[in-house]
Formats: sequence, structure tokens, C-alpha cells
Amino acid sequence: MPKPIDIKTIDAHREDVRILLAASDQYLRSLYPEASNHLDDADKLSKPNSVLLGAFADNHLLGIGAVKLFYADGYGEVKRVFVDPLYRGQGIAKPIMAALEAKLVKEGIIFARLETGIKQTAAIGLYKSLGYQERAPFGQYVTDPLSIFMEKPLRP
Repeated sequence: MPKPIDIKTIDAHREDVRILLAASDQYLRSLYPEASNHLDDADKLSKPNSVLLGAFADNHLLGIGAVKLFYADGYGEVKRVFVDPLYRGQGIAKPIMAALEAKLVKEGIIFARLETGIKQTAAIGLYKSLGYQERAPFGQYVTDPLSIFMEKPLRP
């Protein structure tokens, strides 16, 4: 891992965030058809029910992750976890996920849920290693042979 990682809330409209979101979009669109991509843009990530976190080393953005809060349904949806390809494999996604889960717990959310694609084996492995288990589609999602839906109960 590069120097110590600092995780903090960031604005989705920052230029460095825009660059990572565009790289994430490009990557996911290379793997899946448009109907199987569920990409929240900067405007959606800026809504009051969303929190976007960035992982920094020496003030350089290495990765991002977001949660959308669904208070009435008791869950938060993990979105847009993406590490700059130059920094992958260095343990950056784990602290992003830990910070997202901590945010959900602080907000009184009892379940973290996510959707990921079947071709993202590293992401699936990470989520499983963190205690996420497969589940049925949730929220507005429908069954998609290219999607995996996962959930983790959170403890305060």
C-alpha cells in the first residue's frame, strides 16, 4: 500500500472524482451491456441520501466509494467502489469499504447491500472476504444473469 491512506467525505463534482468516475464507467461498459450497468453519476452521488468517500495518500485521490441511504427500508447500498488502476492490489478498497460500513452504522442502518457484475471476480472476492453473502435482487433491481446481489448485516 502506498503511504498512509486517509479516507474522507468528498464532493462528487471534484475534477479528480470526475476522472475516476469516467474510468469506472469506461471499465464497466467494456464488461457489460448498458442495461446491466447501474451507474450513479456525480449528481446522484451528491444527493442528501448519498455519501461519497475518497481514499487519499499525500492528497492524491486513489479510490472512491459511496453509499446511498434507504432509511425507511433499513439498508444502505454500496455504490461506485473504484480504485485507480495504478493503485489496485494495494489494499485500498478494504479501508474504503470499512469507512462506508462505519458511516452506515453511524446512520443507524442495519444492512449493507450491493450489486456487482459477475465478471468482477476481484470485487466479488473482496466482498465475500468482508462478510457479504449473495441474496436476491433488492430495491429497484431485477434479476439479471450478469449481476450478483450481496448483503451484510451491520452491528453497531
